[in-house]
Amino acid sequence: MPIVPFESLPDSARIWVFASDQSLGGAVADTLLAAVDQFLADWKAHGVPLRCARDWRDGRFLAVGVDVTAENASGCSIDGLFRVLQQLEKTIGTRLVGGGRVFYRTRSGIEAASRDEFAERVKQGEVARETPVFDTSITGASDWRNRFEQPAGKGWTARYF
Repeated sequence: MPIVPFESLPDSARIWVFASDQSLGGAVADTLLAAVDQFLADWKAHGVPLRCARDWRDGRFLAVGVDVTAENASGCSIDGLFRVLQQLEKTIGTRLVGGGRVFYRTRSGIEAASRDEFAERVKQGEVARETPVFDTSITGASDWRNRFEQPAGKGWTARYF
């Protein structure tokens, strides 16, 4: 099944969000997206092609989605996606896979910090309740569309205030 436009995935689609430690543009972003597209074009679960898509935001965030109303991704197929991204990390020189990071928007762009660093920045007044924060733990297309970026005081980071 070919890759579909991300917008055509239903709100119930399962997604995985990957975030780059640094802003990616130009040839580096092109390399990343071409490799992801190549993988998705052949992505299967138990031999069945997946109706899937990807979305790229702010030069940092990659969402990969699967329409679970058509076919669900299996553990092995998901592992394959993670392996491809881990290999790409070496090629493009950034970290994409793994948690423990908080991404938030500042006047100068998007910043990445460990949770401890983020808590300290809140304590120091560098991050306010209104500061936009990205929730990379979301797993549904609806959430990607509607609440991926929200004020720090409203999302999972509200506990730091």
